[in-house]
Amino acid sequence: MFAWETALTTRDENRVVRPVEWGFEWLDDFLRSHHIGSASHAPTDAKGAEEWMTVLNEVVVRESDSFFSYEPPTDYRLEERHPQLFPTNVRPETLAQDAKLKAMAADGKLKTAPFLRFTSPVRTPYSENDLVNARWYPAPAEKQAGKPKQAMIVMPQWNADAFSHNALCSLFNRFGISALRLSKPYHDIRRPAELERSDYAVSSNIGRTIAACRQAVIDIRCCLDWLEAQGYEQFGILGTSLGSCYGFIASAHDARLRVNAFNHASVSFGDVAWTGQSTRHIRKAFEDAGLTQARLHKLFASVSPESYMERFAATAKKVLVVHATYDLTFLREYSLEVLRRFSDLGIDFVSKVLPCGHYTTGETPYKFIDGWYLGSFVYKAFKQLAEQPSPAKVAIENLRDEELLSR
Repeated sequence: MFAWETALTTRDENRVVRPVEWGFEWLDDFLRSHHIGSASHAPTDAKGAEEWMTVLNEVVVRESDSFFSYEPPTDYRLEERHPQLFPTNVRPETLAQDAKLKAMAADGKLKTAPFLRFTSPVRTPYSENDLVNARWYPAPAEKQAGKPKQAMIVMPQWNADAFSHNALCSLFNRFGISALRLSKPYHDIRRPAELERSDYAVSSNIGRTIAACRQAVIDIRCCLDWLEAQGYEQFGILGTSLGSCYGFIASAHDARLRVNAFNHASVSFGDVAWTGQSTRHIRKAFEDAGLTQARLHKLFASVSPESYMERFAATAKKVLVVHATYDLTFLREYSLEVLRRFSDLGIDFVSKVLPCGHYTTGETPYKFIDGWYLGSFVYKAFKQLAEQPSPAKVAIENLRDEELLSR
C-alpha cells in the first residue's frame, strides 16, 4: 500500500519548489486594524520576520472572530455554463479528457450547469481568484417535501479538478439535500493563468497560505448566507484533506454548520506541510531556509484546526471523521490526535477508517467505501436534524407559552 501511495504522489512532475516568502502584504489589513504594524514595516531579516509572523498567528487565533469576519457580498448570481475540467496535472490521459469535454461543449453535446458566482469579500491581486465559483446542485422539490430545506457545502482536496466530488453532490440530491460544490481559492476556474497547479493555496509563501485559508472560510460563510436567502434552514459541510481544514475552521466560526464530514483530518497545518508526501516540495523550501517542523507548526497556527477546537466544540454538531491507515500525506498519528481531542471535548463524532492511503482513497474499491461512509453519515445526520424542531418553531412556541403564563 505504501508503494502504491508513493507512486500516486510522485507521478505528477509539475510541482515547483519556490523560495520561502513571509508574505506580510497578504495580511496587511489585519496588521493595520489590530495595530500590529503594517507590511511595509515588517522586519527584513529572517529572525525578526519569523518572530513577527509567529506573533501575528497568535493574534489571529486570539482575534479569530475579527479575522474571519466579512462584509456580505451584494452580487450573488447564478451562471449557466458548460462544465470544464481545469486539470492540475499534465498527464496525457488527463489532457485527453479535458480536450474531449471541450470538444463536446463546442459540438453542443455537453449540458450546461448552474454555478453560483459572487465577489469574495477577501481581495487578492488575482481577479479570477476573487470571483467565487460554486457548482449548484439543487435537490428536486419532491425530495425536499415535508422537511426543512437542507444543504451541504462540498470542498474537495487540494489541487482537485472541477469534477472532483461532483458525484457526492448528486448523491446528496437523491436524499433531498441540495449541494454547493465550492471551488477553493486558486482552484479550477479561480486558478491564475500563470499556474498549472493550485500552488498559491498552499505554498512556501506563509502569508499567502494563511490568506487563502481566510478567503476560503469567508467564502463558505457567504455561501451559507446565499442558501439562507433561498429558504434553506439546515446546513452541513463536507471537506476532503485541505477542504477538511477549511471546513473545520469555518464550522468553528459559524454555528449554522450543524453537519460536518471531515474526509482526512489533522490537527496542525504546519505538521502536515512538513511531513506529508504531497508537500515535499514545500518542505524542501522551508528546509533550505533553515526552518524546522516545530517552528513551522507555530507559523501556521492560525490555519490549524487545533487552534479552534474549543470553539468548534462550543455548539452542538454532528461530526464524521474519516482517516486512512496508510496515509502518507495526513499521517495516521495526526488523525488519531483529532479523534482524541474530539473525545476529550465531548464532541458528538463518528470515526471511520479506510484500509488505504490518502491518494489511494480515490482508487477502486476505496472510493466506494469512502463514498458510503460519507453519504450514509450525511443522510442520517440530516434525517435526525429534520426530526428536531427548528429554532424558529421553538421560539414561537416559547412566546406562546409566555403569553399563556402572562394570562
